[in-house]
Amino acid sequence: MALLLYRLAGLCYRRRHAVVAVWLVLLLAVGGLAAAFSGKTTDEFRVPGTEAQTTIDRISDRLPEYANASAQVVFAAPEGQSLTTPERREAVSAAAAAIGKADGVAQVIEPFSAQAVSKDGRIALTQVVFDTRLHDLGDGPRDAVREATESAEKAGLQVEFGGDAYTPTVTVEGGEVIGVGVAVLVLLITFGSMLAAGLPLLSALVGVGLGMAGLLALTGSYDIISTAPVLALMIGMAVGIDYALFIVSRHRQNLAEGMEPREAASRAGGTAGSAVVFAGATVVVALAGLAVAGVPFLTVMGLSAAGAVIIAMLIAVTLLPALFGYAGRSVDRLRLPGLGGGKKKPGSGKPSAGERWVRGVARRPVLVLIACLVGIGALAIPAKDLRLGLPGNGSYPESTSARQAYDLVSEGFGQGFNGPLIAVAEAKGAGAPLSEDGVKQLAQKLGQLPGVSTLLPPSVDKSGQLAAIPVIPKGGPDSQATEDLVADIRGEGERTADDAGMKLTVTGTTAANIDVSKKLSDALAPFIAVIVGISLILLALAFRSLLVPLKAVVGFLLSIAGSAGAVVAVYQWGWLSDFIAVPKVGPVVSFLPILLIGVLFGLAMDYELFLVSRMKEESSRGAAPKDAVIAGFRDGSRVVVAAALIMISVFAGFVIGHDPIVQPIGFALAVGVFIDAFVVRMALVPAVMILLGKSAWWFPRFLERTVPHVDMEGERLSAQLAGDATAGAKQDAVTDETDDGLVDSHAGGGDGSVADRSADRSLTERRGAGK
Repeated sequence: MALLLYRLAGLCYRRRHAVVAVWLVLLLAVGGLAAAFSGKTTDEFRVPGTEAQTTIDRISDRLPEYANASAQVVFAAPEGQSLTTPERREAVSAAAAAIGKADGVAQVIEPFSAQAVSKDGRIALTQVVFDTRLHDLGDGPRDAVREATESAEKAGLQVEFGGDAYTPTVTVEGGEVIGVGVAVLVLLITFGSMLAAGLPLLSALVGVGLGMAGLLALTGSYDIISTAPVLALMIGMAVGIDYALFIVSRHRQNLAEGMEPREAASRAGGTAGSAVVFAGATVVVALAGLAVAGVPFLTVMGLSAAGAVIIAMLIAVTLLPALFGYAGRSVDRLRLPGLGGGKKKPGSGKPSAGERWVRGVARRPVLVLIACLVGIGALAIPAKDLRLGLPGNGSYPESTSARQAYDLVSEGFGQGFNGPLIAVAEAKGAGAPLSEDGVKQLAQKLGQLPGVSTLLPPSVDKSGQLAAIPVIPKGGPDSQATEDLVADIRGEGERTADDAGMKLTVTGTTAANIDVSKKLSDALAPFIAVIVGISLILLALAFRSLLVPLKAVVGFLLSIAGSAGAVVAVYQWGWLSDFIAVPKVGPVVSFLPILLIGVLFGLAMDYELFLVSRMKEESSRGAAPKDAVIAGFRDGSRVVVAAALIMISVFAGFVIGHDPIVQPIGFALAVGVFIDAFVVRMALVPAVMILLGKSAWWFPRFLERTVPHVDMEGERLSAQLAGDATAGAKQDAVTDETDDGLVDSHAGGGDGSVADRSADRSLTERRGAGK
């Protein structure tokens, strides 16, 4: 792979005009497709096969009022006043009548006739049912309902809109701009040059633009969950900058060692590019592996993010070498005063901060190891109380209409009215009608279950074979009491239904969310097993070692545990919730743990590969185990720290927003990367590697013979190029002096001519092809 990427980078360097043109044309073409074919994303978390979803699909034609999109329109009088005055009552009734005439509305339940008015008379609840399912509902019917209530607002009433139809769409709120700004600052400090810092940012922006345009183009033909583009943006920006950072760093190092620009770019592609492709492949596998959960919307999210990573990889190994061709030897142009960009002053002999740190770790490896384990272990303690759920309207900021409607309903009628359950009874015999007495007996039994606030009148379909009984819980949609109630209905209630010759199932948005959370919780263990197995195999291939992959997996699991503990402490327990501005404390987003595992696995492998591969390179050159760890850490730590800071800043930028899905994902990933990079990779890894000594690279002989070689650091590439350079020197000895002149004239970058290649070969021989 290293040789292939070496040649690819050299080709892109020579044909830079064509490469840049191809990427620009591709960006414009995909952008045009997005403009022409983009549609709307969906906010419906559908999971086929669960009881709630199967029941909804079964009753959609027979009892559409329970399957179609619904809304709550809440009217409230000013504090201390009532809606029961003739003027206000008339305003509410007129608004309800206008809603019933709006396009797309199938049914309206007027609050006064349905006695849906709070005891103090201040709050009235109007139930609205649309004539289509939620994922087919456009903005037109929603806007029509809003317009129908304008007269009530003019009468001085507060009108808020809640329910499934008015759940806010997942959006980013601008915080990512701050994250990118911090990333730019890190790049400037790392490289000390505006041009060198701009290359990773430019390549990442191209990749993100292409990935987002491609995803938007698919929304017109496929149901894509609204979270998917946000996740793709988050991951694509982070890995796009990081991958480019690794390659630019290696290119600068090659130039500093005296390589001709094209050779430096080619070597960067063959070495750092190999690591990027290998690490990126692990991220793609992990994200695509989210399909293991069997949850369609999670699969879409994983594949969307995986596509963003693939684009970032391709740009890193093709577009970046082409841009190097334009920069030539001047990649460090536009230097900033006072920033060394990682370059030591000649003859200073002063060790870098990374070297001083790792020497400190080397003096007390056991103490460092214990401190890491105790610290992460303490942070992971809250994870034992992890509860999963999907956010409802009560999880959004108080500034949103959906949240205000949720709070008004809770105040006037109880939290359970925000998340009613639908118990569906169906006759077992084919064509047999339901027994009226049996339905009453079932309803009576359901009403006696703990956790039930009240039952609403049942609805029976035209055939008389299907009945839906709305059950209002005492607790809110995301409470443990409501989850227990669903289990009780499916237990005790089902036994009662069975005795009456009926089949009982539970559905509704709240029940569907509980089913999704249960399915994702059950998928965690097998997904972790798959990820651990993949990481062991990939790292064994990369490092030809058994202990190094095992150590890496343990470190990865520690990072996951620490991050999960922090998420539970903040979003479930409420620690620091005011500082982070958490809209509402409650269960953790149900797909966050499995998403965190998939994403953090790939990112953790990035740092493991880039850091430990340098240690292996030093060890293969004959360095003593301790010296190899110190040298490898010294050379790789600066780039890994910069990459981690960029990742953290990009992810943390999404925490600034208030979306109940995006915010905890950004927080979990930022904390996870921090733990993995600065605790596991910067402290635990060198401590363990020093303690392992030579045994770190132990590999059984039978595996040595059968496992293919992966040239991660380009050792074989260097050896092959050194051999080619020696042969080329013998053939070109006569023209050696001529070549020197050509090299001088070529200092600003080559154009791929025969003379350029001859000059490269001659200079490579003199500078040392194996560097």
